[in-house]
Amino acid sequence: MTHIFACIDGSPAQTAVCDAAAWASSGTGLPVTLLHVLEKNAFEGESDLSGAIGLGSRELLLEELAELDHRRSRLAQEQGGRLLESAQGYLTGLGVAQVESLQRHGQLVEAVQTLSPGMRMMIMGKRGTTHAGDHALIGSHIENVIRTLANPIMVVQPGFEAPRRFLLAYDASQAAKKVLELVVSSPLLKELACDLVMVGEASDEHDRQLAQARQALKSAGVEVDAHLIQGEVAPSICQHAAEVGCDLIVMGAYGHSRIRQFIVGSTTTGLLKRTTAAVLLLR
Repeated sequence: MTHIFACIDGSPAQTAVCDAAAWASSGTGLPVTLLHVLEKNAFEGESDLSGAIGLGSRELLLEELAELDHRRSRLAQEQGGRLLESAQGYLTGLGVAQVESLQRHGQLVEAVQTLSPGMRMMIMGKRGTTHAGDHALIGSHIENVIRTLANPIMVVQPGFEAPRRFLLAYDASQAAKKVLELVVSSPLLKELACDLVMVGEASDEHDRQLAQARQALKSAGVEVDAHLIQGEVAPSICQHAAEVGCDLIVMGAYGHSRIRQFIVGSTTTGLLKRTTAAVLLLR
């Protein structure tokens, strides 16, 4: 069985990540795995001071530094364990029946890659502890994880509430059509109203493409309104989502080729930086 993975790090977004995991679990019936990755640089001090230490006291001071790093590592591990324990209790209180905890050492990207075969969805906070106070920034790991992971990724920020309406960004590309297929087959989104949005110039072709996508959603039982709007992609999508009250934006993630990463990746990153809504990125 695949799991909903919720990545926690003690940042202000941790509660939102747990709330989103509970919502996703209730909509899919899948268990939740809480993941805390203990990165080495989070607890290590300056790694090599030997050149600045006098010969007579070098060995003693290096031993003390090694012991200090060891204590930092142990404390960081204990802190992570308490974060996981607290989050697990919170999810249980929300009614999530199956919750597991997992702590890993190393880099986040490597950890999620290893875990991806058992992952139905990854949920992350928009900003970690380093950028917690700056809305305009996204966490340092998010772009790397999105580019690396083929699984769906949901990015949330403090104040998350269960979505009532979602915006589906659509451009009629092959990637967008695959995203549409995923949305149509998803039990998570079927009960939500949808704003289907295409950003582009008014034309018969765009109208036709939008109508086809709208019909696919309607045939799946999704309540949908379709909109063709003009402007820059990321700002236009964020503005429309805010105006109509979309709690969730659904769109394709970064492409694999270098050119497509530049085109699609810049839009995805720009949207993540601008929006206050949760964002669900699909391959």
